[in-house]
Amino acid sequence: MAKGHRSQIKRERNANKDTRPSAKLSYARVSVQKACFVLDAIRGKDVNTALGILAYNPRYASSVIKKLLESAIANAENNNGMNRDNLYIATCYADKGPTMKRVRPRAQGRAYRIEKRMSNITIVLDER
Repeated sequence: MAKGHRSQIKRERNANKDTRPSAKLSYARVSVQKACFVLDAIRGKDVNTALGILAYNPRYASSVIKKLLESAIANAENNNGMNRDNLYIATCYADKGPTMKRVRPRAQGRAYRIEKRMSNITIVLDER
């Protein structure tokens, strides 16, 4: 059992919270594997370079991630008062989300399952 009052435990937990600006997209209709191809290309880059890479990347996930990165930049500028020119992508990752199960009719009355996968994408920025 934890020591201390409930409010004290919550205060300690909130003191250890990450204060870096971030943005999270839940239930993105793109698989984790496809999102990671794009995220690997921008990890560690400064935000202006990353936006350039995303603008000319032909993958569908790049348009979704570009919108998410712009949201993270806006969070950094408005909530944390950071300068856009000093920002870089500290971490970015895609976690597995729920899977929609669909049915595909096949020959002789059979049915194959189609799994439409989703992902939860997170981008965390930091200042240099």
